[in-house]
Amino acid sequence: MADTREHVLDGSRASIVVHEWPNPRPRYLALVVHGYGEHAGRYAEVADVLGRHGAAVFGPDHVGHGRSAGERVLIEDFEDVVADVHAVADLARAAHPDVPVVMIGHSMGGLIAARYAQLHGDELAALVLSGPVIGDWALPRRLLALDEIPDTPISPDALSRDPEVGAAYAADPLVWHGPMKRPTVEAFARMLDTVSKSGGIGPVPLLWLHGDDDRLVPLSGSRVGIEELRGDEVTRRVYVGARHEVFHETNKADVFADLIRFLDEVFAR
Repeated sequence: MADTREHVLDGSRASIVVHEWPNPRPRYLALVVHGYGEHAGRYAEVADVLGRHGAAVFGPDHVGHGRSAGERVLIEDFEDVVADVHAVADLARAAHPDVPVVMIGHSMGGLIAARYAQLHGDELAALVLSGPVIGDWALPRRLLALDEIPDTPISPDALSRDPEVGAAYAADPLVWHGPMKRPTVEAFARMLDTVSKSGGIGPVPLLWLHGDDDRLVPLSGSRVGIEELRGDEVTRRVYVGARHEVFHETNKADVFADLIRFLDEVFAR
């Protein structure tokens, strides 16, 4: 699915760029919600897998990320980002009316997707969370206790056991390699609390994917968040030895197979 398109939308705080991997007659729409400091272009292989499965795929670069406008990695309120993702869903549904929507959120994108499902779960056929920042994530508490946030960028080695993944990440000019910004960390803390207190996602089928050697978003903290979401139907897949980005891991074939199997079960009903 080499063909891609870009759209520019007026976001809540600034204009956002939306990547589309088109499909003229999709069976479903897949909304890919990327993580902190990265961009939707890193999900081209995910989009290809989903496209071959029958999806039209849409993925925004969040405000301050990738090709979108805004100060780099500055997010003052995650509710604004959720609203931006909702605008992307409207764009996708306008192009393909009455087609079911699946949301796939990774890391910070998992936090955004979880909140989206709490607010708009009736619009989703399924929710997939990969290494999601939900539940008990200690990093914001640690950083906010400091007078100054240290300039310690994400280690490329923490992403995947595949060294090529880390090398590509380190060389990507659209990836942020600097320190986190205090307003963004404060927004993380507020949204983690909001999602924890806002109840479950009811009947939306949920697939949770996580590496058991995830050093950026530890498995145990996300498990707390999955329990707090309290969906009626949760499928869990934990991969031994895998790090943070399971879609870019050495066992990604197994991860994609689990994803497609889950979606087949959802759409067989």
